[in-house]
Amino acid sequence: MAHPETALPTHDSAALATSGRRVFQLEAEALAAVGNRLDGDFSQACRLMLAARGRVVCTGMGKSGHVARKIAATMASTGTPAFYVHPGEAGHGDLGMITDADVVLALSYSGESDEVLMLLPVLKRQGNPLITMTGRPASSLARAADVHLDVSVPAEACPIDLAPTSSTTASLAMGDALAVALMEARGFTADDFARSHPAGALGRKLLLHIADVMHGGDDVPRVGADATVSEALVEMSHKRLGMTAIVDDDGRLLGLYTDGDLRRSLDDEHVDLRTTRIAEVMTRAPRTIGQDALAVEAAQLMEAHKISGLLVVDDTQCVVGALNIHDLLRARVV
Repeated sequence: MAHPETALPTHDSAALATSGRRVFQLEAEALAAVGNRLDGDFSQACRLMLAARGRVVCTGMGKSGHVARKIAATMASTGTPAFYVHPGEAGHGDLGMITDADVVLALSYSGESDEVLMLLPVLKRQGNPLITMTGRPASSLARAADVHLDVSVPAEACPIDLAPTSSTTASLAMGDALAVALMEARGFTADDFARSHPAGALGRKLLLHIADVMHGGDDVPRVGADATVSEALVEMSHKRLGMTAIVDDDGRLLGLYTDGDLRRSLDDEHVDLRTTRIAEVMTRAPRTIGQDALAVEAAQLMEAHKISGLLVVDDTQCVVGALNIHDLLRARVV
């Protein structure tokens, strides 16, 4: 936070915005140019990666290294085993991380990065398929490749045409194109994505089941059909879920009584909490869910039917669990 007495430098707002828009325009033009060049080489690169017995090893130096690291991360999270190796560290022992079952994806816009070129004799001797991504098809790295992907751009967005800007955006997009093409070819699904992102919001929605968040065993509120409303309230108070199941002698569901039902009972002069049987005021055929359903399905049911809790039943309609909206909130499903 700036010191209150420190004035910000004065610059023309319109000129700054114009500069920013120019970057978007130049990078959009660069992406269009690279996209229009996608051809058989792109398809061959995908086939090499799909056929690999090992992983896709991404490498690059400087800004290309940052892009290579991101490509590896995107591939790994979308079904293509991949990791990043720093070319400088590779020359000092990390080459041992690359096996003969791996495919190597090497990035260098100039195609002449010494640290990357130094790795080529070892990779060739080991028999690793080499895919390269450069902006110069005639460069040393491009000529050494089994497959070369041309990411040359008309101009950098940098006004002095030196800082990697449009070129790194084009390389990132090419990496995304590879990852998505491989993802679709493998039939990678949202469930697969969730398994590699268990800590994320999508992972929680696709991996958490009702059995993971419900209350079970003695924590499930339940009373028999002959119980009084008062006895049902005691059970609700002890179990703290704002409801209780009403079950028969075999534990099968007969009905449900909730906090909302209690309010309606209090307004009914014919209901005596101490003498009225719960079966007389319970909700019959309430909404239920199975324990193998996804937790997000419970959230959708509650939202659709404007309810705050659900009973969990098995195939024989025996009550095996219960949950409410607070359980879903704690699990961060909603």
